[in-house]
Amino acid sequence: MESLFYTRVQALRALMRENHWDIVILTGSDPHASEYPAPRWKQVEWLSGFTGEAGDLVVTADHAGLWTDTRYFIQAVRQLEGSGIQLHKMRVPEQVPIPQWIAFLQLDEPVIAVDGLCQSVSALRELQEAVPSARIVPVPDLLSVLWTDRPAIPSTPIITLGEDLVGESREIRLQWLRKQLVLQGADGILLSSLDQIAWLLNVRGSDIEYNPFVISYLLVTLEDALWFVRKDAYADPDSETAASFDELQADGVSIRDYEEVEFVLGSLNTLGVGRLCLDPATLNASMMEAVSGGEAEPEILEMVSPVALRKAVKNSVEIDGMREAHLEDGLVMEQFLYWVQAHAGAVNEWEAACYLGSLRAAVPGYKGDSFATISAYGPSAALPHYSTPREGSALLEAHGLYLCDSGGQYLFGTTDITRTVPLGPCTALEREDYTLVLKGHIDLAMALFPKGTAGCHLDALARMPLWKGKRNFGHGTGHGVGFFLGVHEGPEDIRQSFNPQPLLPGMIVSDEPGLYREGMHGVRHENLVLCRPVGDNEFGSFLGFEPLTLCHFDTSCLEVSLLTEDERAWLNAYNAHVYEVLSPRLPSDVAQWLRQKTLAV
Repeated sequence: MESLFYTRVQALRALMRENHWDIVILTGSDPHASEYPAPRWKQVEWLSGFTGEAGDLVVTADHAGLWTDTRYFIQAVRQLEGSGIQLHKMRVPEQVPIPQWIAFLQLDEPVIAVDGLCQSVSALRELQEAVPSARIVPVPDLLSVLWTDRPAIPSTPIITLGEDLVGESREIRLQWLRKQLVLQGADGILLSSLDQIAWLLNVRGSDIEYNPFVISYLLVTLEDALWFVRKDAYADPDSETAASFDELQADGVSIRDYEEVEFVLGSLNTLGVGRLCLDPATLNASMMEAVSGGEAEPEILEMVSPVALRKAVKNSVEIDGMREAHLEDGLVMEQFLYWVQAHAGAVNEWEAACYLGSLRAAVPGYKGDSFATISAYGPSAALPHYSTPREGSALLEAHGLYLCDSGGQYLFGTTDITRTVPLGPCTALEREDYTLVLKGHIDLAMALFPKGTAGCHLDALARMPLWKGKRNFGHGTGHGVGFFLGVHEGPEDIRQSFNPQPLLPGMIVSDEPGLYREGMHGVRHENLVLCRPVGDNEFGSFLGFEPLTLCHFDTSCLEVSLLTEDERAWLNAYNAHVYEVLSPRLPSDVAQWLRQKTLAV
């Protein structure tokens, strides 16, 4: 049966014929290269019905395709039904990325329309290199003519954070960035990544769900800092936003309207910017066009923004805050898991997610979840990024495995934790899968490695127990996490694809191997860990991981014989530490339950 989304694709094709476009490409991102866009920029979802965070669409006269990765294959098949859109799989050996797929069409000088606000400069260059004969047409807000009820650009209250929370003032951070400009021989830098802007200015908002960001651009010169941001709330002089703007302006930050950015970028010479730094991986094509199309085009120095790496290495105040966040979050999680076990057979996935949310909301300093809670029982957990439905959620039955991946945003830190727990008797396969994934988690957590080691060098440690059993998982093993910022941040990660960024002391990453069997069950065990020094000797400086997450691993369905002595020792020590730290602050019945859950194996 043809769906609403089939009709929308046909409407897009009519627009393509009218404008003589052969191909249209739409991304799942926004003008700021965000992983989680605001509703205004959920163009892929509007056109296709696919709700995953990672997905790009290509529409031609006779084909429509969605490109997404292994986390969303099952979800995409279900959501694309009736749309006429075909799934194209990424992060698999036989993958064909969009530029190469278009090249294989061998069209004669195709006209390719893209949303210039939502395509990065780097992405368009890759497309042009793959299809040299193509004429690429950047069309800002390409879908607006069809999407008549498209949401507006969000504008939410803005707050500022002091040194007591983040450890550095915005003046110090801007001073550091200006030193980087001097070292590069540059006069200015244009930032469009929302997490980088929030970190640099010590501001937070809620323009994007689950992310404390403010939709904006930031131009920093040797003398000025121009913040291009929605000023709707500034009209009320008594508002929180107005107070924040006043504080920022007192610190030398000029507040400009979001819509002014292209005009200012076209006249950078008036600001004394003759050499401008920008990151083509995050800057959108429309902003690049504004920079290069001005009266006096500056010399452009393309580079990876130095803010990303500086932000990833947490200072002592941020690390202390993250410890506090994980202590509070651990208390929440233990009460939640106690409740889940007590209510197995009586509640569903959605009800469990809501209860967990209510526990977090009671924590002082809680500012929302860090992503949508994945509350998945049995077959639901085979979808790594399962979207828990309000209607039709599965009952948490008193057997098998329940997976919950969740996190909180607090004024003093960000958390991300996954626990898979047995709700009763488990099959031999469930027990074995559960144990092999936990072995992988522990083996990575125990890693010691020389300074200069990148996350991709460590990824196999988490996979080896699974590989030995001829099993695997398709997503990354670890991602960076921000301080009251994005739950997924770089530049570091732990995954199979090559990323040369070394892991550095002060970085916080996830450790989350998994295993998924369609129609049966899924397993994932996740902690956040702090990279820290562990000693120097004649062979160099060595680093290791310290778990920040405080929540026990359930041992009741373990196949203990599969664990090595070192793995057992790590697990017993971790669980004992969790009990020692959390039990004094837990209700007595939960503390007694946790004592039994953390007995040595």
